[in-house]
Amino acid sequence: MIKTNLFLLLFVLLVGTSCNRQRHFISDDTFRAEVEQDFQAKKAALPNGDLFSVFNQSMTPDEKEALTFLYAYMPIGDITDYNGQLYLDNIRSSFRARVEMPWGDSIPEDIFRHFVLPVRVNNENLDESRMVFYEELKDRVKGLSLYDAVLEVNHWCHEKVIYTPSDARTSSPLASVKTAYGRCGEESTFTVAALRSVGIPARQVYTPRWAHTDDNHAWVEAWVNGKWYFMGACEPEPVLNLGWFNGPAYRGMLMHTKVFGKYNGPEEVMDVTDGYTEINVIDNYAPTAKATITVVDADGKPAAGADVEFKIYNYAEFYSVANKKADAQGKTFLSAGKGDMLVWATKDGKFGYSKVSFGKDNDVTITLDKKPGDIESVTLDIIPPVDGSIAAEVTDEQKEANAKRLHEEDVIRNKYVATFYTEEKAEALAKELGIDPLKTADFLIGSRGNWREIEKFLREAPADKRPMAMDLLKAISSKDLRDTPASVLADHLNNTPAVQSSLFTEYILNPRVANEFLTPYKRFFASNIEPEQVRKAKADPQVLVDWVKQNITINDSLNPQRIPIMPMGVWKARVADKGSRNIFFVAVCRSLGIPARIEPVAGKVQYAKGVNWVDVDFEAAEQTTARQGKVIASYQPIKALQDPKYYSHFTIAKVLPTGKLQTLNFESGDVDMGGGDTWSALLKKPLSLDEGNYMLVTGTRMANGSVLAEITFFNVEPGQTSNIKLEMRESEDDIQVIGNFNSENTFKRADTGEETSLLATTGRGYYIVAILGSRQEPTNHAMRDIAAVKKDLEEWGRGMVLLFPDEKGFQNFDPKEFGDLPGTITYGIDTDKTIQKEIAAAMKLPNANTLPIFIIADTFNRVVFVSQGYTIGLGDQLMKVIHKL
Repeated sequence: MIKTNLFLLLFVLLVGTSCNRQRHFISDDTFRAEVEQDFQAKKAALPNGDLFSVFNQSMTPDEKEALTFLYAYMPIGDITDYNGQLYLDNIRSSFRARVEMPWGDSIPEDIFRHFVLPVRVNNENLDESRMVFYEELKDRVKGLSLYDAVLEVNHWCHEKVIYTPSDARTSSPLASVKTAYGRCGEESTFTVAALRSVGIPARQVYTPRWAHTDDNHAWVEAWVNGKWYFMGACEPEPVLNLGWFNGPAYRGMLMHTKVFGKYNGPEEVMDVTDGYTEINVIDNYAPTAKATITVVDADGKPAAGADVEFKIYNYAEFYSVANKKADAQGKTFLSAGKGDMLVWATKDGKFGYSKVSFGKDNDVTITLDKKPGDIESVTLDIIPPVDGSIAAEVTDEQKEANAKRLHEEDVIRNKYVATFYTEEKAEALAKELGIDPLKTADFLIGSRGNWREIEKFLREAPADKRPMAMDLLKAISSKDLRDTPASVLADHLNNTPAVQSSLFTEYILNPRVANEFLTPYKRFFASNIEPEQVRKAKADPQVLVDWVKQNITINDSLNPQRIPIMPMGVWKARVADKGSRNIFFVAVCRSLGIPARIEPVAGKVQYAKGVNWVDVDFEAAEQTTARQGKVIASYQPIKALQDPKYYSHFTIAKVLPTGKLQTLNFESGDVDMGGGDTWSALLKKPLSLDEGNYMLVTGTRMANGSVLAEITFFNVEPGQTSNIKLEMRESEDDIQVIGNFNSENTFKRADTGEETSLLATTGRGYYIVAILGSRQEPTNHAMRDIAAVKKDLEEWGRGMVLLFPDEKGFQNFDPKEFGDLPGTITYGIDTDKTIQKEIAAAMKLPNANTLPIFIIADTFNRVVFVSQGYTIGLGDQLMKVIHKL
């Protein structure tokens, strides 16, 4: 009896103890307390708008802790712009995956917290993809090992999305599926979202800029049994740690990822913000070295707290890929691939810089002995890391099986793409609605899988507003056509004030301000801004400037990712980062019928007063138009380059009062530039610039990836013209990059009639492409020269694509006339002369119809050789270049 009573007592005590033991999402008491403290600080910083109401819902303790973790570190816009239910649904779905997927209990708590739970991957707009993807993928992967499940998810991603370049705004995962393509940042965002949906830890890895070529790239890492593996997003291979970028990554200087929240992992930490921990993962890809930077002032004393930027030469600018703070001894460090960077240090309006060769320069001292306005010119030879490749083992059988799957996945995706709008359907709609058929086809075909929304918008537009509806569709970006709902477009069509102005379509009707996701803000502001305030603002927009200054609190630290907060979110929270504040101001102006913009070159906020643009300075008492001077640059053409191009051969950066740099954004066809981005269009005649201090960067990219660079500082004074020299350095010994050409261009194969791309035909690396004129002596001569170096070209092993302007040209061509030609040749038809025209334009050829045209280019779109017309010894010339590549 005593034993029985004792047993019952122990049982009651045990049950009572387990009931009181709370299951924690964060088991570490100290870290959980830190998260709670950061959450309370976030709430205190955002007191307006009832932004945390989701916490009033019923939820389990671990759900609440997970929600607290998300809210503690998410950027402002994620709190203001989305219903909290979205995050609670994501938490419950991630917890479900952890229970239902066989690998769920093997994922460590911290790995799950930082690489499965977070909703956001990059700067995409958020959606319900986790829940949607889980339902599609759960049965497909649950019988697999974690390693094989990662491969399988990537195959599923390839069924949905393939690579196509686009603008910098990142579409949501569901929008990428709807579109069926995306750039690498979108593919990797989508793939990370898909992996996380089934409980697989994943992260997006970026090289902000390659060191050996003008481009960047993003891919995916997945966590498998204690180790991170990489893969090309939507580019499935038979094994992990294999992708087309194995070679380029080996030459990389920096790869990084931004981990949600405060993260304490084994990787080198580059930055810790209020929202994420940026880590350096270059050691996973390339031989590395560590460089320690010591920053001192003009007297040689440590410059504690100095900002130190590590810059890679890319797109003819020195682009910051890492930002560090010097410690109390003026020191900081970075691990990077064994190549050259420019390190730029600033503090208290002074700056200094130095080239740093990682692997050679272990300790570098930078003196802050320069100030904005100082004049000097410096030449720099920039050397990237050496060639190499990340080793990966894969059998021929695996490659063959994988290729078969890729083809099957292409068929699945193409079947979906075949449901998109056609020209015939667009013509019928245009006829029905009485609108321009060509523009209608452009809009509807360009909208891809979003065609129902664009069609709905046009059908529901009032008849008298259809011309304006067409203007609206023309004003927004191509990506906007692919992911904007009809309701958003209808808001801007039906709630934009009627204003007689030549600026109406672009700067009032147009909802796009910068790189934000489009939202229906015009009706909202019309309803929430008092009529008297509207009247005053329209009479004098300075009233609106003053209102923003008084009512919108700036807190950049709460949005470290600089993801634009939607204009309505800024209104609701009354807190924003500077960029979102600027977008908000422009959006409100346009909602009131005031033309406004963020001008594209220097990024200044402006409103129009009559025909003049007025600069907005939210720190100044009055708004004025900046005083301007002019700059003109002389250029002595070098043999390989008659007319240097902005972002390819030169850039101009403004040296800010802090000593930091802001590259000016001159893009081809900008309305304020006169339409052109070459030296002759920009600087051959005087170019107007705001008064201030500037830095000209020029660079000649060699075929081996190195750069002959030069930086020149100059000043612009009001009402005066500054004369500078634009000099492109040359090398007699090395092959240099002489132009750009898109390897994604398509042609029709002569053997199969299939439409395919140069990239798909040649594979990654260098290749030869030519436009031939059959039965023409220059082409006949060129083909005999090609036959003469057959052995050399076959040993080189790269693809040659020989194209004809039309079917007739190919039919009249007989390769047997020229002897034994290389087996690496693919013949094709250049449909509509697209490739011929692009080569002629890119290489500034005087007459595109003079054939043959031969170029050597690579799949990073760099051209290193061009020949047109009758050329003596073409084969030898080709091999001379090839041997130096």
